[in-house]
Formats: sequence, structure tokens, C-alpha cells
Amino acid sequence: MKKFFFDCGTRDLTASFGILVLRVATGLMMMLGHGIGKIQDFSKLSGTWHVPDFFPLKYMTSPISLMATIGAEVVAAGLLVLGLATRPAAFVFAFAMVIAAFDKNGAGPFAKQELALMYLMAAVVILLTGAGSWSIDASLSKEGKRRRW
Repeated sequence: MKKFFFDCGTRDLTASFGILVLRVATGLMMMLGHGIGKIQDFSKLSGTWHVPDFFPLKYMTSPISLMATIGAEVVAAGLLVLGLATRPAAFVFAFAMVIAAFDKNGAGPFAKQELALMYLMAAVVILLTGAGSWSIDASLSKEGKRRRW
């Protein structure tokens, strides 16, 4: 289980630097641009927040849906910045962006979906590559080279 949660992926220094830049930029932009604002306006947003329209998420209440969104946009994005439990955090982050792009903004024009799709692509890249060697995951995993699937 430790390998699943904390495998850092590649240890190549050039690739790890690129992944570091992608992780930190994506995580900070999401936290500062979207997540922190939702925390500050929680009482205003909680009554009207979007609830996904598919099973089993359609049974959530609006405040619970907002808390799940904040969890993805603040907690998961923060874990991406730190490089801790990166792959599970990237999965949660990507799942939130799928809901934002295809459920919440699915009926609108492409311009409404574009930002969520950009975040989704960054999350998928991080999910596939891992955190890289400059991450907390790398310090927890003592393997000398990338794990073979």
C-alpha cells in the first residue's frame, strides 16, 4: 500500500524538475484562485452549490458537495504542491475537474469547460508520472529506481 500512495515515479532530475514546476504551479493556482475563495464564501455558496447529477453523488446535499469541492481544490491541491500522496491527490483533483468540465459546465460553450480541462490534463500528467524526485514521496520511498508496473 505504501508503494501505491508514495511511489514518486521517475527519479530523472530533468523530468523531476519539470514535474515539480507542474505540481507547484497547478496546485497553487487552484488553491489561491479557486479553493481559498470558496472557503471564505462558504456560507454564501453552501445553499446554491452544484450537486453532480449522477449516482451516487446526486444524493449529496449542496453543503456536502461544496465541502467535497473544497477538499479537492485545497487539500488535494496542497498535497500536490508538497508532493505527498501525489497520485491519490491527483486522482481526487482530476475527478473534481471532470465534474466541473462535464457535469457543471457540460451544457455550456467550450470556453466554460476550457479551464477545468486544462487543470484535468495537468492532473492526469501528474497521476501518470508521479511526484518526481523533489517531493516528500521521494523521501518516503527508498527505491533507487522507478518501480516497474
